[in-house]
Amino acid sequence: MNGEWREGEVGDFLRSRRARIQPEEVGLAAHGRRRVPGLRREEVAQLAGVSVDYYIRLEQGRGQSVSDAVLDAIARVLRLDETEHAYLRTVARPPRRPRERRTPVSRVRPGIRRLLDGMERSPAFVLGRRMDVLAWNALADAVSGFSRTAPAVPNVPRQVFLDPAGRDLYPEWAAVAAQTVAHLRLNAGRYADDTELCALVGELSLKSEDFRRLWADHEVAECAYGVKKVRHPVAGLLTLPYETLTVPAEPEQTIVVYTPEPGSETAERLTLLASWESSTAR
Repeated sequence: MNGEWREGEVGDFLRSRRARIQPEEVGLAAHGRRRVPGLRREEVAQLAGVSVDYYIRLEQGRGQSVSDAVLDAIARVLRLDETEHAYLRTVARPPRRPRERRTPVSRVRPGIRRLLDGMERSPAFVLGRRMDVLAWNALADAVSGFSRTAPAVPNVPRQVFLDPAGRDLYPEWAAVAAQTVAHLRLNAGRYADDTELCALVGELSLKSEDFRRLWADHEVAECAYGVKKVRHPVAGLLTLPYETLTVPAEPEQTIVVYTPEPGSETAERLTLLASWESSTAR
């Protein structure tokens, strides 16, 4: 698989969102038998106030000059959330510049690395646009084992879908897998000229049936904050709230910090894990 998935992305995305909405939900009568689930293209066009031909051209990927007002109207009809709305704007008007032959490897500034190392009680790491783990502190490595992939750069989607240990690491694997795919698709829309990101999607599609199924759902989502559970072989079950911060000078890099409640069982287990890792490293 190469970059073909992008060519029909706007149409596939819109069709998947049309299928979620029943005519009665938007005040339309559902007369007769329907060949497709959800709204027809004609109905979306009518509700958005555009011609059917115009909407069809958009689904066919021929709407590069479509206005914000039209996309806003379609997003309203399809009840897109803020992230989906932004994604529609991105894929409806893909960049016209030539695709990069190779995107340079992201590098984390020394100051950011020192910032990670200073978080001795909080696992923290930096993600790039392809969800590569570009840097991490000792506690994050103790929790997730990033250094085990060396010399290769650890990659979250590969860990989730291609590493057999991934299912053991995440007791709520299905939720983690869906979230991972939704965020990867969001970035794939943002960086449509990144051939290495496209190659990653192709690799995962070829090697993982679960990834193919989730990718076909066309879900997109930010992973700004939340809670992730990790089953650690030494520390046991860890319940890890997390927050993310975008590096202002490097908008493609995101710092992820696990923030367990002070005094919680997970915080105590992390303290013990840090001590255990320190003793084994001597």
